[in-house]
Amino acid sequence: MRITLTVLTFSVLTLFIGCQQPKTETKETGFSQSDIEKVYKAAPEGVHTRWVSSENRKGEKGRGGMTNKGAKGDAFSMIGPGDTLVIFDQKGPGIITKIWAANSFGWNQENRRKVSINMYWDNAAKPAVSVPFTDFFGIGLGLMRPFENTFFSMPEGRSFNCSVPMPFRTAGKVEIVNESDDFLMFYYKINMVTLQKLDDDTLYFHAYWNRDMATTKGVDYAILPKVNGRGRYLGTNIGVIGNESYKGTWFGEGEVKIYLDGDEKFPTLVGTGTEDYIGTGWGQGEFDNRIQGSTVSNKEHDLYTFYRFHTYDPVYFHEDCKVTIQQIGNTNRENMVKLIENGADISAVWSYVHDDGYEAAKRYLDMDNPPKATDADFPGNMSNNFYRSDDVSATAYFYLDKPESGLPALPTLEVRTKHITDKVYRKLEELK
Repeated sequence: MRITLTVLTFSVLTLFIGCQQPKTETKETGFSQSDIEKVYKAAPEGVHTRWVSSENRKGEKGRGGMTNKGAKGDAFSMIGPGDTLVIFDQKGPGIITKIWAANSFGWNQENRRKVSINMYWDNAAKPAVSVPFTDFFGIGLGLMRPFENTFFSMPEGRSFNCSVPMPFRTAGKVEIVNESDDFLMFYYKINMVTLQKLDDDTLYFHAYWNRDMATTKGVDYAILPKVNGRGRYLGTNIGVIGNESYKGTWFGEGEVKIYLDGDEKFPTLVGTGTEDYIGTGWGQGEFDNRIQGSTVSNKEHDLYTFYRFHTYDPVYFHEDCKVTIQQIGNTNRENMVKLIENGADISAVWSYVHDDGYEAAKRYLDMDNPPKATDADFPGNMSNNFYRSDDVSATAYFYLDKPESGLPALPTLEVRTKHITDKVYRKLEELK
């Protein structure tokens, strides 16, 4: 009897304690790009694949390809002169995983920088991405070339592919703005996954484009002006139209500088030269690697486009970030003197003198009375760096902890297109 009572008392006590414990709730876990890359795993509950295109503009389940009795009725959309076409307008959470496009302005070079792509996250008033369409997809100067890297590709130089992950929490919108005088035939497909929740530390994708048609000598060009917040600088593609005053010289001695988290006068991260930043050396030919490449390298007309992405060598920031590149060229003394005689306003800021061993580097800006290239005792016969003024444009890609960056808006149509036809398209046509 005593044993039975003890067991009964223990059972009642256990039941009482169990009733007092809070119920365990199933925690809603987040989803990220890393989950997508685990190709062997099944999708969690609530994660679905959707494609948005002219054949299914809302990406709705079971409603793709419905026109023309299913026989390819709406493969493309038309965009009239001055019109804006919203090609993606979805509620979140979600992640855009790929964008593909092919369009008629690819055939008409003069229209390429007259069309732009804007992206908005979470109903923000200002776009996180606002870039000339062609420049956004990995090559500067509004050019198209076959290439492939980690995030962008143009398989045969006539289509556009982007695989940068673009997450959004409540809403995502992508629009195409046509500022040309022509109707555009626009094919597109945006692939995405819909989710129940993103990871709490998920950042928003941003892209910023700007152009300086005549950089100021001695002032670094801003690839990415200072942006405030927590994030990650993903990389850039840059286009350079060389100043004809320096024809026959090398443009790319400028070092990339990355200012992080309160850096002011000097950066935390600094490179050693333009071609070094994109992984090559002693000049810059044409190549396309996974995270670095030079898609156009035309010495005859001083036209260059190149890119660099930071994937396995990430650039994180916790407070702010600014990215610049110096405008510095190089030539020998004989050529420098000729350029000066022809009216070029240049002077050496540094020289390399091979025979001087450990004193081979001559740092003229550190000298009180530096020699001039025209002086009889000028030491730099072989290699001399000098400040340049060129036409430079760039797209900077980055992630930020907010859907708006506070950076300037996309420059005007005039800034985007001025001299591009004369200095780029026609000169490259001459070489065909």
